[in-house]
Amino acid sequence: MNPLLYNLAKRFLFCLDPETAHELTLTGLRLAEKMHLVPLIGGSPVSDPITVMGLQFPNRVGLAAGMDKQANTIAAFGHLGFGFVEVGTLTPRPQPGNPRPRCFRCIPQQAIINHMGINNPGVDKGVENIMSTLHFKGVLGVNISKNKVTPNDEACIDYLACLRAVWPVADYVTINFSCPNVPNLCDLAKAESAAHLLASLKSEQANLSNETGRYVPIVMKVSPDMAESQIRELCHVFEDCQLDGLICTNTTTTREGVEGHPAAKESGGLSGKPLFNRANETLEAFAKGLHGSIPIIGVGGIMSADDAEAKIRAGASLVQLYSGFIFKGPKLIRDCAVRLRDMRQAD
Repeated sequence: MNPLLYNLAKRFLFCLDPETAHELTLTGLRLAEKMHLVPLIGGSPVSDPITVMGLQFPNRVGLAAGMDKQANTIAAFGHLGFGFVEVGTLTPRPQPGNPRPRCFRCIPQQAIINHMGINNPGVDKGVENIMSTLHFKGVLGVNISKNKVTPNDEACIDYLACLRAVWPVADYVTINFSCPNVPNLCDLAKAESAAHLLASLKSEQANLSNETGRYVPIVMKVSPDMAESQIRELCHVFEDCQLDGLICTNTTTTREGVEGHPAAKESGGLSGKPLFNRANETLEAFAKGLHGSIPIIGVGGIMSADDAEAKIRAGASLVQLYSGFIFKGPKLIRDCAVRLRDMRQAD
C-alpha cells in the first residue's frame, strides 16, 4: 500500500474510538476482498515456505489472534501477505465481553491497552464464518478459550467442546489460557492445572485424529508475566504432554513503557512496542527450557523487520503481528517476511 495513502487512512482511523476504527477497518477489508482490491493494498505475497508442526506455511509471518475475533475476514488478511492467520478467541457460547470503552491507544509509545474480555460470536458461529469465507491459501489457526462464567474447575469442558467444534476447519488450535481480561484465567497456567488441561486435550486430539484421519496440532499461548520457576515447570508439562507448539506471548498486565500516559490507569493487557523486551525474555526462557523440542511462535511488540528477526534469533520458528500491524500498516508484513526469508537463505 502506498505509504501516503496508509498514513492518510491511519490519521482518519486514529481520530475514531479504537474499537470503532477496528470494526470499520475489518468491514473495509471484507468489502475490498469482494472487489478483489486487497492484493493492491498488500502487494505480492512473499514466498518463503517452511514446515512447522507438520504444516506447510507460505511464509513465517502471521496475524495474531484478537484481530479477527469473528473469523470472517480471513481471506482479506491472507491477501495482505500473511502466511498464516489466527482467528478468535472463540468460546463455546457467545459473549459480549466487558463494557465499553475497553480499548485504548498509547500513540507516542506505539502501544495498545485492551480490556475486551474475549468478546466473540461463539464457536458455532465462528466455524460457520470460517466455512463461508472466501478461499484462503495459508495456514489457519483457531484460538479457543472458556466462557467467562465457566468456573476454572469446569474449564476443560469448554475447551474440549471448542476443540471438537473447530477440528474440521482449523489447521492448528491455540489454547488461550493466559488472557488477563478474564478473571482467574491465568490460574490455569499453574503447572498442575495446565497438565490436567493439556492431558485432556491431547487425549481428545488423539480420538479426533483417529475418527477423522487428520491431525490438528495443539498450541498453547502463554503470558509474559510468569516467574522463571513457573516457566521451568511449564516446560516440563509441555514436554511430558507432547505439546505441538507454543505461542510467546499474550499481553502483559504491567505498564512498563507507558508510565504517565492517561490510558495507563485502565485495566487490561498491554501490547505493542513496550511489550517487546518482556515477551522476548519469556520466549528465550522457554526456548532454553524446551531445548528445541517444541516449536515456538514469537509475538509481542514487533514494529520492524529487525524486531521480527530478533524473535527468530531468540528461538522462534514463526512470528505474529498485531499492534505493529495497526501502527505500521501492511508494509510491515512484507518487510518482516522478506527479512526472515533473506535471513533463512543466508543461514
